[in-house]
Amino acid sequence: MIKRELFFDEEATDEVVTAAYDALRAEMQSGKIGYYLLPESDMLTKIEVFIDDYDFDAKGIKNIVVIGIGGSSLGAKAVDSLLAHTPSRNERKLLFLENVDPVETENILKELVYEESFFIMISKSGSTIETTSHVKQIVARFDAPVESERFREHFAFITDAGSPLDAFGKACQVPTFHIPHNVGGRFSVLSAVGLLPLTLLGYDTRALLAGAKALKDSFFDHSEDLLVQKAYYYATHSKMFPINVLFSYGSAFKEFNAWYVQLWGESLGKIDKDGNHVGMTPVGIIGSVDQHSFLQLLIEGPRDKTVTMIKIVDFQMPTVIPNVSLPHLEKTDYINGHTFNELINAQCDATMESILQQGISVDKIEIGKLDEYNTGYMIMYYELLTSLCGHFLGVNTYDQPGVELGKQILKGKFAG
Repeated sequence: MIKRELFFDEEATDEVVTAAYDALRAEMQSGKIGYYLLPESDMLTKIEVFIDDYDFDAKGIKNIVVIGIGGSSLGAKAVDSLLAHTPSRNERKLLFLENVDPVETENILKELVYEESFFIMISKSGSTIETTSHVKQIVARFDAPVESERFREHFAFITDAGSPLDAFGKACQVPTFHIPHNVGGRFSVLSAVGLLPLTLLGYDTRALLAGAKALKDSFFDHSEDLLVQKAYYYATHSKMFPINVLFSYGSAFKEFNAWYVQLWGESLGKIDKDGNHVGMTPVGIIGSVDQHSFLQLLIEGPRDKTVTMIKIVDFQMPTVIPNVSLPHLEKTDYINGHTFNELINAQCDATMESILQQGISVDKIEIGKLDEYNTGYMIMYYELLTSLCGHFLGVNTYDQPGVELGKQILKGKFAG
């Protein structure tokens, strides 16, 4: 169960709310924006057949290595971080070759046994420079020529149909899964991009899709006015409050916060139809750790931020703080006998109350427990929220011309 509350007053009119529902429905029905339909795709069935046919256990695969960057990696990493504690998670390691930092790359590869590893190369365009560079290194380091069975047996590709990587897959007979053309990388976690590695880790990815579908269906039944109101407030107040802080109480949210930062930043930082530079700067922080760093800035710093609090009701870990008294530290004994679950949630509540007392705009998301269903729900929640904010800001939520400019400049530095 997920509960949501808004702690600010301004409301969009019924006409504005209805227009927002209609705008997103038009996007979905146009066929140009495809992430809305991913929870109902047949991709998971194809993945399950592939996994059964390959027989990963019999082949002794212990490492799943995702080779991709940005939208090709952040979603799967976020879901695995949120669900790593669940009993469905198997013992396979999930590793990511993302950044071209040579030290990080070497530290990952030197620990790998090629025969125990399965590599998933992900690139929507098919020619992402970081991703292709990592694959070249693996081919050379592990003596796995691309035309060999040694390469073919340890790789799968995920890309757009008709891309250069798709052609590479056909030429080398590597299993290849397609991202729908109308699904952008940062909205792709519920496609093969996320489903293949997450299913290989043992997660109930059908429940993940079910949670996402439940919220999507509720939205298009016009039952998510609270979500529309939140997007309207944050977008229409973005000049006054240009920074949105996601304050997530639980270390498992670290990677989810990173996924949100990309989704929010790349989708909403744009030039609108009137030529104005618009958007909201996303900041992801973790409670209770960042109570000791960022909270001071929130309370007494510039009043240019909105805050979203995420709280987990049941961590499913009933660890109790022992009835131990430490010499000279007896003033902390009031917490003895309580669980760490109680402590972190009390800290969340106290932090939110302190922020509200300063008149800062806050909304809260309360998650009953972290499982596949609720995680899928949260993914769809943030994707819909992003689309709604883009609608209210008057921007194209789904392109990224600023990113493409950087790629062109990089190519010029090497290719001349």
